[in-house]
Amino acid sequence: MAKDRNTGKKVTTGRFIKELLSGSMLSDRIILRNLGYFLFLTLLGAFYIGNRFHAEKVTRETSRLNSEVKDLRAESLSTSADLMLVSRQSEVLRMVREKGLGLEELKAPPFKLVADK
Repeated sequence: MAKDRNTGKKVTTGRFIKELLSGSMLSDRIILRNLGYFLFLTLLGAFYIGNRFHAEKVTRETSRLNSEVKDLRAESLSTSADLMLVSRQSEVLRMVREKGLGLEELKAPPFKLVADK
């Protein structure tokens, strides 16, 4: 014979088996007594799933941004090389002549004017 946990009375074996098979023991004794614990586990599981989705989203965003940085770095190097090519003195002179601006290259080096006081 087993004792009933709620009342402390002795329970016959036949009644124990009957409650076990009918499910009333599980619903009354196990589920209702541990309802808070089951709710906590459910909340913890939902938090875990949400955290995983957030982590995957952050990982995808990081991957996308790394790819974008790589593309922008390549574009920056290309633009820098083009600027270096265009800013050479010979290229500037050629472009001025093509546009017909009427500018001429200096024949004498620049000099500094000094004023006496």
